[in-house]
Amino acid sequence: MSPTASPGTAGRAGASADTDRWIRRFRPRPEAAVRLVCFPHAGGSAGTYRPWAEAVDPSVEILAVQYPGRQDRYREPGVENIGELADLVMPALRSAAAGGRFALFGHSLGAALAFEVARRLTGGESPDLLVVSGRRAPSLVRQEAYHRLDDAGLAEHLEHLSGTDRRLLADPEALEMILPAIRSDLRAIETYRSAPGAAVDVPVLALTGDHDPWTTLLEAAGWSAHTTRGFDLRVFRGEHFYLAEHQAEVLQLLARRLSPVSELR
Repeated sequence: MSPTASPGTAGRAGASADTDRWIRRFRPRPEAAVRLVCFPHAGGSAGTYRPWAEAVDPSVEILAVQYPGRQDRYREPGVENIGELADLVMPALRSAAAGGRFALFGHSLGAALAFEVARRLTGGESPDLLVVSGRRAPSLVRQEAYHRLDDAGLAEHLEHLSGTDRRLLADPEALEMILPAIRSDLRAIETYRSAPGAAVDVPVLALTGDHDPWTTLLEAAGWSAHTTRGFDLRVFRGEHFYLAEHQAEVLQLLARRLSPVSELR
């Protein structure tokens, strides 16, 4: 602390720095009616949602979570437990979303993480809506261990998923940088188990691709058992990363559901 800084000023500065470390605002919209906090997929980064920040309806501000172990946080070790990651992001999220309406969106690993965050936000802190994309319900478990593959096997798995730039997969130096974070994320999501009967008192909207090999329509519909409020399922043509092909449709749907007169509220 500098000699002239008061403890209160230093505390606020520290809180702001921690929020900036976890939360990215690519296009700040202080007058927006609602904030949508977005959680990336395994191996993904906050930058995944930069195009959303530019394209979404002006009534919505996009906030994107940056996990440790990638991009500007690549020197930090990855977090290999979904519950622990939820606990770590909570202070920054509370600060970033304070003072207005907000909702949570997560794709794949991000869906499980958004669910765990929503479980921790109770009462007056609760989000208006939880949107879970490309992920089966927490109570439906598959035995997966892709995080145990060697580097070559993991790179092949990523190519099959079609969510990683093929130029990175063909670059040994790039692979050396990105594979640790991806492996860490996969270990977190593949070992994730929700508490028995876990549910949120928040409306849930589940989105999925109709040919997603990692989430069947029945598995996506299973999210209905994890909310005590309204539930809806929307299916898009495509595979696990259907979001890339249907960005405009998804953003229009989210803007409608986040309006004050949403049918899920």
